[in-house]
Amino acid sequence: MIGAVVWVSVRGRGVRLMPPQYVRPYMKGNKHDASDAEACCEAVQRPGMRFVPAKSEAQQATFMLHRVRDHFIRRRTGTINALRGHLAEFGLVSASQRAGLNLLLMVVEKSNSPLPWEVAELLGMITSEIRGYEQSIAELDKRLKAQCKGADVSRRLREVPGAGPVIATAMPAFLSAGGFFDRASSFSAWLGITPRQHSSGGKERTFGITKRGNTYLRRQLINGARAVVRIARGREGRM
Repeated sequence: MIGAVVWVSVRGRGVRLMPPQYVRPYMKGNKHDASDAEACCEAVQRPGMRFVPAKSEAQQATFMLHRVRDHFIRRRTGTINALRGHLAEFGLVSASQRAGLNLLLMVVEKSNSPLPWEVAELLGMITSEIRGYEQSIAELDKRLKAQCKGADVSRRLREVPGAGPVIATAMPAFLSAGGFFDRASSFSAWLGITPRQHSSGGKERTFGITKRGNTYLRRQLINGARAVVRIARGREGRM
């Protein structure tokens, strides 16, 4: 029960989902089926309990598309770091951006490579893996763009500076799964970008952002904001 979404059957209301972190405080003693059921029964009766909306198959498909793409990006990054580390042992170092990576790939893949034959053959396997990840990521990007064009909400989100197909398709799916919000501050708190508070005795103390909620969506929004800031210098206009 703890560590996954809790399914509770409520008489007259069907099945409802509760976050496990809100059920755990009601557990007594050791964890077993009886204590789990008692904690669920106690938690579901709380008037302020938060429930998780059920996801549709379309939402789950969108989630999987983003997760698979993010998985490929992480694996590609790790493989690129491995390639750079192996080439650095032979004195081949380049810039950290894409241009530097292309130079290293050219060194490994060209016929008259300065590397020993055995080393070039082994590193060729790594470069083939990187090419495969890039091809898979490009294919998933095409699917995101096509999905973005077919949804009205995604097309409107694309008009926001810094929002691309990734944000435009992830935002509606995660928002509908997280519930509806009556104001922007509630959405910010759910996303984890509001200041963390530790107030007592009338003294208000705030710290950095809470980083609660969906990590993937928060990371994409922060990257989009950084992209806008990077190109904003020297420009004029509302943004």
